[in-house]
Order: sequence, then structure tokens, then C-alpha cells
Amino acid sequence: MTRVLAVRSVFPPHRHPQAEITEALARFLPPGADTALLRRVHASVRVESRHLALPLERYGPANDFGTTNALFVETALDLGARVLDLALADAGLAAPEVDLIMSTTVTGLATPSLEARLAARAGLRPDVRRVPLFGLGCAAGAAGVGHLHQMLMGRPGQAGVLLSTELCSLTLQSTDSSMANLVAGALFGDGAGALVAVGRGHPLYATAPGPEVVAARSRLYPGTEHLLGWDIGHWGMRMVLGRELPDLARLHVAEEVESFLAAHDLKPADVDAWICHPGGPKILDALSDALALPESAFAASRRSLAAVGNLSSASVLHILEGVRGAGPPPGSVGLMLGFGPGFASELVLLRW
Repeated sequence: MTRVLAVRSVFPPHRHPQAEITEALARFLPPGADTALLRRVHASVRVESRHLALPLERYGPANDFGTTNALFVETALDLGARVLDLALADAGLAAPEVDLIMSTTVTGLATPSLEARLAARAGLRPDVRRVPLFGLGCAAGAAGVGHLHQMLMGRPGQAGVLLSTELCSLTLQSTDSSMANLVAGALFGDGAGALVAVGRGHPLYATAPGPEVVAARSRLYPGTEHLLGWDIGHWGMRMVLGRELPDLARLHVAEEVESFLAAHDLKPADVDAWICHPGGPKILDALSDALALPESAFAASRRSLAAVGNLSSASVLHILEGVRGAGPPPGSVGLMLGFGPGFASELVLLRW
């Protein structure tokens, strides 16, 4: 097993109420577009505020792919450096003590990758092992924890970091009035998260109060590849978001959760802390209904969604930060759950 020493989140300084973002996006739509529909979608997703990479007045059709991607790299590096410093300080580790850093994003492109650009700035060793991830989308937070766990199982004396940096607002197609783009414009926010973990042989393993990672599982659902992802072209990244996603969560992800838990002699009712990616209220409702969970089960996910929106891969780290801060009692069981393009689910079993 591995142990989570720290998890932190940071956000850009530009924070706006949902209603203010709604009105700004309504002004960008082309003549004749249904602004009433946009307002209904924004009101339905239960997001109260979001942080944005740019001041609200800087968004609009004048920003091409090259411009927004350059802004992505600049802002992501600033957020990544901040959250990495905070997480390492909380963990009681100095940057040169990090043996492995894994970074994930799906909202911008950078080569060299973000963790490579951050290494010298953050004080990481030149021989730090780097694992950049791209394309896992919102599932990458949970997937990254699972991959970090597997790598530290093979290197039990080492320390590793998962860095998630997502600037979803920079992918918005401001003049696109499709339902997928309206929903994306209503749900997604910007932020970064970092998680620090150590293997069982590390000196801090026995003394740290954080949860242990017990196991992880990945699952692809064949025939669903077209339902979630990016349509990438000269315009940038355009959201692909199928209407069927809540039904997939109800029919397949819930079954996968039950199977995963059963392999560890557990049932959904045995889970004390649900760290579930807030893909949207309909997905949370579908999962809680299919798993016969009380309304309170996904309360941490709903709070995160309301406060900062859907942060893609960084959401589960933001939720875990809140859950961990509440101090689950020893013996508590946690389940981290994410889903993303593929269509895929990622599950991580935690125990305090």
C-alpha cells in the first residue's frame, strides 16, 4: 500500500458568480442564438461560482488556439508551482526528496510537458522520474492516484507527486451554441491540485495521518468512445459531450463500483467517504440512485461543484482535500471515483 501525505488545491484569482459568467457568455453568442436556453442550462447545473484563468472581459471569439494555448502554459505553470510548494510543505518533504512526479492535464498542450518545465523552478532533482499524462480527461485525477500507487508499490522507499492543472475556460468556444458547448460553459472551472504520497518503506509512511491507497481499478466501456472527449481543429478544443452519460453512469459505472468493492468484501453502504468526480448533477443523481446511496453520500462532490465548478481531473483532489481536512476516523473507508473519455471509469479504494 501507499500513503497520501498531503493534498492541496489552488485557483486563479479571477473568481466570478455563476450569474456573472452566464451574462458574459450570452453576449458572445451569435445573433439569433437562444440565450434563454443558455441561461436555463447555467441555472440547472448547481454551480454557484467559478475561478477563471483570465479576467472575464478577456474571453471571446478574438482568442485563437495559439493565443489561448500560450496563456494555458503560462498560467498552468504559475498554478502548478504554487500548489506543488503547498503540498510538499504540508507533507513535510523538500522538493529534492521527490523521486517521481506525474502530471495530468487535458485543457492545453505543452512540450516539454508541464512537470518538466516546473522541475528546476520547483527545486526537483534533475533525475526525478517524470510521467506526463494527457487524454484521460476528468478521469485523470483518480487514474493518476492509481498509477502513482502502482509505481510506489514497486518502489516502496520513494515519494511521489501527482500534479493536476486544468484551465477549462481556455477551451471554451464562445460563439458555439451547441448543447455540448453550452453545458461545458456552464459547468467547468479552472484550478490545480497536487497530491503527495509515499511507499510503504518510506520513513514518513508510519507516522503520517493521511489515508492509505489500498487498490485501484480502470475500466473501458467498448462502443462508447464517441460520447466524451475533444473535437480538435484549427478552432482549438471543442467539447464532445453525449446525452447518454448519466445513463452510462447508472448502468455501467454503478455496476463497476459494486464489483470493485465486492472484491474487497465491501458494499456501497460500507463506504464512509465518497470522493466522486462531480461530472454534473445528473451524473451524481444517477450514481446515487443506482447505488441506493443517501443524499448525503455525494455531499462533498456537490459542495465542490457549487463552489468551483467541474475542474476536470483536479476535482477529485479538491474533494479529497476537503474530506481529508474533516478528519475521517481511523478505519474509515473511502472510494475515489472518476470517469472520462473512453468512456472510462477509474476507482481508487482508500482507508484511514
